[in-house]
Amino acid sequence: MRSMEGSRVLTGSIYSGRIPSVFNSKVPLRLVRGRYVRGFTLIEAMIVLIIIAILVALAYPAYIDQVRKARRADAQEGLLASAQVLERCFTRVNAYNDASCPGVNGDTDSGYYTVSSTITATTYTLTAAPNGDQVNDDCGSFSLDYLGNRSVTSTTTPRCWGSSSS
Repeated sequence: MRSMEGSRVLTGSIYSGRIPSVFNSKVPLRLVRGRYVRGFTLIEAMIVLIIIAILVALAYPAYIDQVRKARRADAQEGLLASAQVLERCFTRVNAYNDASCPGVNGDTDSGYYTVSSTITATTYTLTAAPNGDQVNDDCGSFSLDYLGNRSVTSTTTPRCWGSSSS
């Protein structure tokens, strides 16, 4: 068999004369049952799909963990914003639980956590409990008190509040 360049003739094949222009492309050809064909076999396609499925199976749980970790900022922001409201109230009327102080309970801006509070005249403790899929986060609920002490319900995950404290 001669080379397949340009318009050379394939001897001993089903083609006589010029090679069709489709054979002049850079796509590799295979000889199958006396014919030149291009493309993938079913086995090749299945191997590619299996490799993609393995990569997805490994990457998806890590992706979900990173999404949950990013959503922790919603709890922190909600607690710190509520603490600011209470501190402004205390500065104005010298009590955290005065009737003129706005309420701080409710969902955070993104809705991934619900903030609840325990307030007396001189102290408060704020807690952000997770909602929806965020319940599966390793940190659990976040808490913040009037002294600025931060805590989480998880005992297994360090640094839920960031790198400086757990």
